[in-house]
Amino acid sequence: MKKKMLFPLLGLMLVATNALADGDMGKLEYRNSCAACHGAEGKGGTEMDDFLRIQPPDLTQLMARNGGVFPTARVYEVIDGRLAVKAHGPRTMPVWGQRYTEDATRLFGDPYLGEASVRVRIISLIDYLYSIQGR
Repeated sequence: MKKKMLFPLLGLMLVATNALADGDMGKLEYRNSCAACHGAEGKGGTEMDDFLRIQPPDLTQLMARNGGVFPTARVYEVIDGRLAVKAHGPRTMPVWGQRYTEDATRLFGDPYLGEASVRVRIISLIDYLYSIQGR
């Protein structure tokens, strides 16, 4: 691994480790990427409602709508969005995986480190969504 890439990677790992230990990384990611449309508590009903054709779902009810099981793989796919299936119709939510990849590429300049960063962000967000189920 190149030395110039080692320090940003170590920095990301340190920040991610601290944030994961505190349980704040997913919450912070939610606030920065999701709350504008899904609401601070995940229940929708934001100022964006007037501008959206399809109202965002209540994210606190994902388990309830899936027979009591949290749909981890499906939530990952929806958040990531890079593997959209044309037959499923138009995508109404931003493709966060693409945005996260662009962020990581600018930071690391390496696609492998970038992809690891994308996965950490998405998994942290999924962990937060799991924590707000049934509220």
